[in-house]
Amino acid sequence: MPPPQTNQCPECAAINRLHARSCTQCGAPLDTHWQDSRRLRNKVLRRTDFMAAARANRKATRQLVALLLLLLTGLGYLIGWSLQLVMVDRTEPLESVWFLSDWGIGWALALLAIGVVWSWIAFRVGDRIILRLTGAKRVSPQEEPLLHNVVEEMAIAAGITRPQLFVMETEALNAFATGMSPAHSAIGVTRGLLNTLNREELQGVIGHEMGHIVNWDIRYATAVGVIVGLIALVSDGALRSLYFSGRSSNSGNSGKAGGGAVFVMLALVAFAALAPVFAFLVQMAVSRQREFLADATSVRLTRHPQGLIAALEKLAATVEPFKGANRATQHMFIVNPFRNFKEKASWLSATHPPLALRINRLRNLGND
Repeated sequence: MPPPQTNQCPECAAINRLHARSCTQCGAPLDTHWQDSRRLRNKVLRRTDFMAAARANRKATRQLVALLLLLLTGLGYLIGWSLQLVMVDRTEPLESVWFLSDWGIGWALALLAIGVVWSWIAFRVGDRIILRLTGAKRVSPQEEPLLHNVVEEMAIAAGITRPQLFVMETEALNAFATGMSPAHSAIGVTRGLLNTLNREELQGVIGHEMGHIVNWDIRYATAVGVIVGLIALVSDGALRSLYFSGRSSNSGNSGKAGGGAVFVMLALVAFAALAPVFAFLVQMAVSRQREFLADATSVRLTRHPQGLIAALEKLAATVEPFKGANRATQHMFIVNPFRNFKEKASWLSATHPPLALRINRLRNLGND
């Protein structure tokens, strides 16, 4: 039994705060009156209706890109505003820093344009970028007949075009899916996965990755992996530019505006430092709820949860980093290649729900 001040999820057994209305790990409603809440009803619908989940993911992708572009635009304005304060020569002291900065508008528009182009690149060739980062090589049916056969079965069950297949030459056990739509997708698996899992277990893993494809998780995850990198790059450049501009600034902006200028500079430092952290937390949040849905989709496609359960147990025992796995793509793999999250792992920093909770929920699905 959980401690008195906690609330245990009936589906995944995760421990939540006493007055939590939904599970932080799997999203299951904990409030007995959840049907009275429209938000909770919609959350339950997305967990049980795969079409609703796909629509929610497409909407979430648009919202994510808009949010990250807004973050990038705000960072651009602060950069331009700060540079104008410290670099423009003035014959008289500036009365106030609270003005509409021409430089700030220019930088904001420039970074917005860069962000839009970068987003376009992410949606056009983001899957190729991810595949290149992982070092996966495409394999033919002659090279990997079993893999192609299993994927063909799962694609027919899901009613989508068969994804392109890639293999990463490493003995680690892992897999991922990428692409911009179910019609243009790819699945990558490691050599260790092919050598270790039997056909039933491989079906479970492929069914899981097929779940990410049919639920449109792949577009969301691919966009996050590419756009978050841009925010981190711009933030680093902003901090460097601030350092060099500070060294070359003149003293003509002292006086009444001095305190305000210091405030703006500090705001830029804080924003530039926190922007990649915020984007990183967005990246961390991408996979957690979607992993449960992909597991459920695998059960729907294979009609047999035991295969995925056995596969996850093997993956849990052999989690290890490998060449091709990096911090930008860690959220896309079936298990995090750098860390096996435990039940007490912080939900803010975990890219995946704990494997024990995923396995427990799969067992519950099998008992329904």
